[in-house]
Amino acid sequence: MAEVLSLVEARLRTALGEPDSRAAMTFVGTDRVEVLRFLDTGGRAEPGESQGPGGAVVRYATLGMSARPMADPTVVVADPQRGPRAELVLSVRAGLADTDKVLRPLAVLAASPQVEGLVVAPGAALEVGEPLWPGAPFSSVLVAESGGLVADLELDAPLDPVRFLPLLPMTPNEAAWKRVKGAQALQERWLAHGTDLRDPLRGSVPLD
Repeated sequence: MAEVLSLVEARLRTALGEPDSRAAMTFVGTDRVEVLRFLDTGGRAEPGESQGPGGAVVRYATLGMSARPMADPTVVVADPQRGPRAELVLSVRAGLADTDKVLRPLAVLAASPQVEGLVVAPGAALEVGEPLWPGAPFSSVLVAESGGLVADLELDAPLDPVRFLPLLPMTPNEAAWKRVKGAQALQERWLAHGTDLRDPLRGSVPLD
């Protein structure tokens, strides 16, 4: 487990630079989860993401979720080695909101496979149950495809690769629309309207 996390942190540092802070949290019955904070002054965008206006972007990445493979909750005995592994990455524009308060919600989401038996995969919606940070218009996120800013990390067989899954904040209206229309339709709507998904203060995309 420690070796996997060392490789994961090295991949994050290679892709995002040196973290400027980190926080660790432990929940009952789970392994420790850390959240690393990276400041990207270049404001690079994920593939398929609207670039939006220039400026620095803060990226928060979990470290610890990939220590164990995610298991289907219907399986009686989970395989301790085989199964999908992932970490979560959230990108927001710096200086517009108190987004550092997102550390605990991110840690909760990263611990959800152990706590709730969830298998987090692209297209899924994850509900936080409260604003992601004070005053945030979002209380849920859409899980996007990996392979963008942080490339998948291949591990020695029989271990599955670690995928770094971007999280896209959703307003309540967008989350409800996604449940009806699907993740791809929502992402297409965002792209069609040039939505800056890293804006921590943005409103809902037009959904008519």
